[in-house]
Amino acid sequence: MFAKPLRIKSNTAIKGSDRRKLRADVGRALPSLSAEELSALVPQKEDMSVVRAYAHKGDIVTIYLLNSNPVFFEWEKRLIPTVYTLWNLPDMMPVFTTWPPVLERLLGGADLMLPGLVAPPDGLPDLRERQMCAINLTNSRAPIGVGVTAMSTAQMVAAAMKGRGIIVLHTYLDHLWAFGDKSHPPLIPHRCALDPDERQRGGPASAESESRADGSEVGASEPAAEAPEAGGDGDAVPLTGSPPGMGDVQRLSLEDEEPSPGAQAGDGDAAPEADDGAVAKISPAEMDELLLQCCLRAIKCRLKKSDLPLLTSTFFSVHLIPCCPNGKRIDMKKSSYKKLSKFLQSMQQRGLLQVKESSKGVENIVNIDWKHQELRSLPNSEDPPDGAVAEEERVGVCGETLYRAPDITALYGVSTRVLGLFQPAGHKKGDILGANDVRNVLTNYVRENDLADKQEGVVTVNPLLCDSLLDKQEQYTVSSIRWDDLMNRCLERMQPCHQLLFPGRPPVVRKGNVEPIDIHVAQRGGNKKVTTIKNVEAFGLDPQVLAHTLQIRVQASVTLSPLPGSKDKVIVQVQGNQVSHLARLLVDEFSIPRRFICGLEKAPKTGKKK
Repeated sequence: MFAKPLRIKSNTAIKGSDRRKLRADVGRALPSLSAEELSALVPQKEDMSVVRAYAHKGDIVTIYLLNSNPVFFEWEKRLIPTVYTLWNLPDMMPVFTTWPPVLERLLGGADLMLPGLVAPPDGLPDLRERQMCAINLTNSRAPIGVGVTAMSTAQMVAAAMKGRGIIVLHTYLDHLWAFGDKSHPPLIPHRCALDPDERQRGGPASAESESRADGSEVGASEPAAEAPEAGGDGDAVPLTGSPPGMGDVQRLSLEDEEPSPGAQAGDGDAAPEADDGAVAKISPAEMDELLLQCCLRAIKCRLKKSDLPLLTSTFFSVHLIPCCPNGKRIDMKKSSYKKLSKFLQSMQQRGLLQVKESSKGVENIVNIDWKHQELRSLPNSEDPPDGAVAEEERVGVCGETLYRAPDITALYGVSTRVLGLFQPAGHKKGDILGANDVRNVLTNYVRENDLADKQEGVVTVNPLLCDSLLDKQEQYTVSSIRWDDLMNRCLERMQPCHQLLFPGRPPVVRKGNVEPIDIHVAQRGGNKKVTTIKNVEAFGLDPQVLAHTLQIRVQASVTLSPLPGSKDKVIVQVQGNQVSHLARLLVDEFSIPRRFICGLEKAPKTGKKK
């Protein structure tokens, strides 16, 4: 339902009377909620608004926001909670469990098929047809989707667990989720292990592929971007098999490695029991120490100043959790802190970091003491600890590599024109210097030759400065120049270079100015448009990863083709004018400065349609 972008129609604040009506409607839609939980979902004084937007099929959707996060939306005059709401109250509605590889198909707009369900030991929840339910994964109890049942539980059993099971309305990482703060699911362990027999029967490796109406089977390798929209007859994709590249769902994993569904029953059950036992035996003091070490490692090895301010939830799930060693698992409830906020308060009291509440209930890490004694005493190793994943090898949900933009520094090479100024300082032609080094060389040369006029604030031009910095028409008319002009003229006559510093890698120095990413929108036959992206390799971006990410985000065809005149560069081409999506992806998520991207002004206008 939200696989494609929304077009906002209106956004208004909720009045007091509407707030009370919404609370009553939520209570009727979700009768299992207590009065305290209702008050937390629809508070009396916090910022709430209602957004009306057009879905991609033209339907008007009503979305309720709490502190700018979507908490409910209306579907067929029914209030449906979003994943943000379900993460706070994961047991507010019946839930079905599926395998992590299935998530990619759900993101593409597919419904959940019955062969993809994993039955818990106590059996599937007893539901009627078209009843609301949530969807979670075998490695976390946190819901990643919400929908309604396509048939009752009795009908599912009578159909031998074949066919469409759940009509999926909203998932983690869709455009409704992107409407909020884009936080990630919390790590909530399942209360009990799954039935070993179900690990064999319900896994994607053992389930038989469903057939389409025309008799053709849908393979596991079918791209998620080609998955049909949810809700129509015959549009669901059978969620069987293990799609390639879906090892990237490990970001949501609670265990170090989920057992293979097609493994033997003993193999599939032993690992979770051993892991659960290890967590049960750990003392609060040991869990506190594990949290501290993972926090220090995450700050020292994974964060940089440009990441701040950083949501506390993002720091925990994206940076701290991956630093947990093999054989161990972080469980905040097993610690003495019980909550992430209290743990971060303790770190703040130690002087390690500073947490600030940007809005009600939303906390950010705004400052880190990089010179803190505990950080400095931590062993400095380029190799990640056991169980941690190197930044360049970490892969996010639906194949999106967790990319971090490089730090770009302008450098300058000593050219023949200015060589005479730099030879006294021991530099030769071709030496590459930073702007501060150039300034120091010029300052020392001016002082040693007594060329500074302190009263006028200018520098007297001697023959060497005249030959190095002045144009031919200026050599007989200019006798002095200002300090800032001296520096600018020198930099203009040096060879431009730049340095790229990628996290965890040695710096890369290249000659010439930084070649920006080039975005171009071209017209094709039939009044169709395509968007092309070039030179992403210069910023360490894998074109294949960018193409796959765009394919998932915009639900459009993406192709790669060689760049004419270049051996190792390609052009990424996506259907339609996707400049707005590229701006959000490159600037907001990948943190590439706008000055290094050409073509962002070609985004389509967002005026109202007549």
